[in-house]
Amino acid sequence: MTAENSGSTTRLCVQRKAAEGTRVTLGIANHDHGSEIDPRPPPPPPSSPCVKDGKRMGTPSPPPVPLLPPQGPSFAGWSLDGPAGVARRHPVLCAFAFSLLFFMGVEYTIPMVPSTSPPLDLGFIATKPLNRALATAPALNTLLAALNTVFVGMQTVYIVWTFLVEGRPRPTIAALFMFTCRGILGCSTQLPLPQGFQGSGVDFPVGNVSFFLFFSGHVAGAVIASLDMRRTRRRRMARVFDALNLLQTVRLLASRGHYTIDLAVGVGAGYVFDNLAGKYEESKLKRGGEHPRPCFSCRCSCEGR
Repeated sequence: MTAENSGSTTRLCVQRKAAEGTRVTLGIANHDHGSEIDPRPPPPPPSSPCVKDGKRMGTPSPPPVPLLPPQGPSFAGWSLDGPAGVARRHPVLCAFAFSLLFFMGVEYTIPMVPSTSPPLDLGFIATKPLNRALATAPALNTLLAALNTVFVGMQTVYIVWTFLVEGRPRPTIAALFMFTCRGILGCSTQLPLPQGFQGSGVDFPVGNVSFFLFFSGHVAGAVIASLDMRRTRRRRMARVFDALNLLQTVRLLASRGHYTIDLAVGVGAGYVFDNLAGKYEESKLKRGGEHPRPCFSCRCSCEGR
């Protein structure tokens, strides 16, 4: 590194030890004479791997990771103390490993349900008394259906509010992803209406019209709204939504509006599509160089939290 003085400008010369022996010169303005610093970075040397035909190219991608690590297979370094340490530090993963073995045995030995019989649903078995109560009390069934429709309206209002008023589109994007996937799956496999279904004219969709069983949009929409409430630190509102979602799940099982698997997948779908919406929004912000707009509730950027 050397310094050269020439007139009103001091030039700092840096010699890089590279294969090409490139000499890079950095210009530093002398403020005593009022000259300005050139903000443009120096162009890369012609022989640089990032330049082709005078145009900047992207950074070359690294090679794929080899299937066999250079230091050898991982299990070669295991010892007898390893299983005990894993069980001590990761009890949840060990429980899942045992459950894998257990359900493998169940799957290979459980008798299949005949094609002439209705599906076996443990949620229906657990809520059989509630189903009989709704069948014998149509007024109660109508009241619960109306309350459920109000809860669906609360989900819709909140998701639309976050987009139109607060300027945060993530819940709306998640709902668009979720309902599109639900429509595709619902058309792909149309499940039969459960026996003992207790419909109501005030249930959503209003009018007792046809609907997709797999998966539950009621549950998934509530999960999307609840996750957004937690992101914006509206924890009390989120807990209320979670409690109402649990009651909604029990009511849908009791009225035979959904199978248990529809409701369970609805919970997972809410998490999955909320995560996908966040990744979509993040990719668009990075690509466009934009900044998330402060939200209405806390005046800070909550999308990345």
